[in-house]
Amino acid sequence: MRASAACELAGIPTASLVSEGYISQAKAVAKGLGLVHLALSLVPGHPTAQSADTLKNNIVNITLRDVIHNLTQSQKNTALEKEEKTDQIVFKGGFDEVNHYFYTNELSDGLPVVPPTLERISAFLKITPHRSDHIFGILPPDGRPASVWSIAVNGVMAGCRPEYMPILVALVQAMLDPHYGVEHSGNNPGGETLIMINGPIAKQLQFNHLHGVLRDGFLANTTVGRFWRLYLRNVAGFLPSKSDRATFGNTWKVVLSENESVLEEIGWEPNNVEMGFTRDCNTVTIARYTGGDVSSSVFGQTPAEIMPFLAASVLRQVSWQIMFTVGQSQGSLRPLILLTPAMARIFAKAGCSKQDVKQLIFEHARLPACHIERLLRDWTRKGIWNIADEVKKGTLPKHFHESDDPERLVPIVWKATDYMIAVTGDELRNDVYVFAHNGILGYPVGKKIELPADWSDVIKSIENIS
Repeated sequence: MRASAACELAGIPTASLVSEGYISQAKAVAKGLGLVHLALSLVPGHPTAQSADTLKNNIVNITLRDVIHNLTQSQKNTALEKEEKTDQIVFKGGFDEVNHYFYTNELSDGLPVVPPTLERISAFLKITPHRSDHIFGILPPDGRPASVWSIAVNGVMAGCRPEYMPILVALVQAMLDPHYGVEHSGNNPGGETLIMINGPIAKQLQFNHLHGVLRDGFLANTTVGRFWRLYLRNVAGFLPSKSDRATFGNTWKVVLSENESVLEEIGWEPNNVEMGFTRDCNTVTIARYTGGDVSSSVFGQTPAEIMPFLAASVLRQVSWQIMFTVGQSQGSLRPLILLTPAMARIFAKAGCSKQDVKQLIFEHARLPACHIERLLRDWTRKGIWNIADEVKKGTLPKHFHESDDPERLVPIVWKATDYMIAVTGDELRNDVYVFAHNGILGYPVGKKIELPADWSDVIKSIENIS
């Protein structure tokens, strides 16, 4: 779609081939690229779910006709509609009436929203150094501006407190980062973004990092997590069955907060340091995951005893995602492993740093080369994949082909530092949680949380209320 848009803007007619299940998403992408009527050529059904004869018949009799029409007829690409004034009141009514309005107009996630009154929005705007009309960028696929005002509105709707506003701003800045790839938010695997928060602000605003750390029920973790999905709907424009074409999908995730007291105790760096910031810097990190699972009660008193179980837990979360290591967007797979403090202390007691643990996982979490090739070639139909050929071409590191043995074990990431580790959860449990990463379609991005000059006064007011 992006290539077609570039050609059209250069005056070269195009015809983008789109399978039937993605037509509405393609139209949304075209809108985000600024070309409302970008020419689309229909491929009926799903190409891999029909016989060769049926596919040939569809291409010749339907797709080809669309291609010829699109390449020989001028396209009318109208400008995008202008947004309404930010302070305009679009509806008046009671709580139930407001929520009905928001739901029927596809502006809510199905849960009750807090009505974004001018008074509530104003309270959020007071806790940011940015002007209400400041725009951080344009979000695909709908091409709407990501403004301070829209952040405050959706923060109110999500049930956030005004003092969360600096975090919400940082999240939208991360959403706009091209390395993250927000335009893939509605793609087929249905991955969902996990937000990780670090720095003093996590404790100041009472983000949970103990029992049930991935569960709703804690105001800060829950509402900030919900904000992310509302902003994707209402500003970016990812709506189910339209631009959001996830086959199954996941729901929004609560914010993950690390146990930085334990990290300091055992001498491990928190996630914000790994993302390039200082330990005392307030940050958010976002990445998209297609799923995850817990490995409960990991028995062992030493790294050697624990590692086989931990490596197996990591491998269970990687199947088609291996394409982000050796196939599409090579070297972009970044699995996230959550260790409870009890687990982290076992490694630290043995003299292991966080980087040492990553190296151990890198060495133990490996798959037979023939299995990886089968995943790509036979099970996900990504063409003919041969790891040896890729190494010879220089597109894969040499350690992926140290012999010609098809059963040789190769890593599932390029290097040990591709693994991400966070320490959180019940301090007395020996559990592990592994997230299946969505590669380049949601690559980890970190942003600094900018606080207003009077932040200390804001914190004092919160403490006085509580």
